[in-house]
Amino acid sequence: MFLDHAVIEIKAGRGVEGVSSFRRESYEPMGGPDGGDGGKGGDVVLRVDTQLSTLMDYRYRQHYAAERGNKGEGGNRTGRSGEDLVLRVPPGTVVRDADTGETLAELVEPGDEVVAARGGRGGRGNTRFATATNQAPRHAQPGEEGEERRIELELKLIADVGLVGEPNAGKSTFLSAVSAATPKVADYPFTTLTPNLGVVQLSGSRTFVVADIPGIIEGAHEGRGLGHQFLRHIERTRTLALMIPSDALEPQQEYDKLMAELRAYSEELAAKPHCVVFTKGDLLPPEWPAPRVEAPGAWGQFLVSSVAQRGLDPLLEGLWTHAARVMEAERGEGLEREEWRP
Repeated sequence: MFLDHAVIEIKAGRGVEGVSSFRRESYEPMGGPDGGDGGKGGDVVLRVDTQLSTLMDYRYRQHYAAERGNKGEGGNRTGRSGEDLVLRVPPGTVVRDADTGETLAELVEPGDEVVAARGGRGGRGNTRFATATNQAPRHAQPGEEGEERRIELELKLIADVGLVGEPNAGKSTFLSAVSAATPKVADYPFTTLTPNLGVVQLSGSRTFVVADIPGIIEGAHEGRGLGHQFLRHIERTRTLALMIPSDALEPQQEYDKLMAELRAYSEELAAKPHCVVFTKGDLLPPEWPAPRVEAPGAWGQFLVSSVAQRGLDPLLEGLWTHAARVMEAERGEGLEREEWRP
């Protein structure tokens, strides 16, 4: 089962109070205070694990707590801090505060992590309160409670190319033809119920990742159909391929509808570079011209047949070129930010 959303409750460990203690040794009648500090509570940390691909681990368990600290001892011995609780999430996970909606982190790269709840500070022992006028303090400081919050985890798949189209537009067939992915393929709508990823390999050791999401119908941004649940998975893609069957009665209308749904969901998503791909080219008679639509914002239009393996190479080269171009721009922006960082 593919799970891309979860809400869990986390609680960091409690810090423990310090100790009130005095030295008791032979020939030391005035030993003085020696109470150690209490241990700090453990943090709750979310960390990327590249072995995970869904949030399934958080489907049946929603409450997580880190270890509390340990009590200090005499002899100025500080108590052991509680162990941090590390929750592992797949790459592409967005972490939000479920009550305020504040985005705490976007965990994308391997090893990325965020402290979602900080452990409470341990209390100070009575040694800390000794002064010239109070050489035998008999009180210690209590520990602090750890942070407690509800967090929302949302998974956005990381892919270079996103396939967008109505149900039964040939997205899954295309993905299976250009990669080793094995999505469900059938001759009826809504065969794709969850997103699928495939890795496309080109010459020169070039590879890119393609994401196939369930078909988009009119009103998807309002919750109709299945595609609206997974539009988030193409928000991180570098270019889009809008797929329209070659035998569509009104190709222009289908293109306009897809763009309208993307725009209604997110202006940023609709502004991504995209091309138009006419699928099922084997259904057209050989003498028919390739279909075209008015798409001023598209960087190309292609006619392909995934079943007959026709027209795929120019499309894949174009997808690679534009995804790589966006990747280079992202790297340039990152370098510029590093250079200007104070």
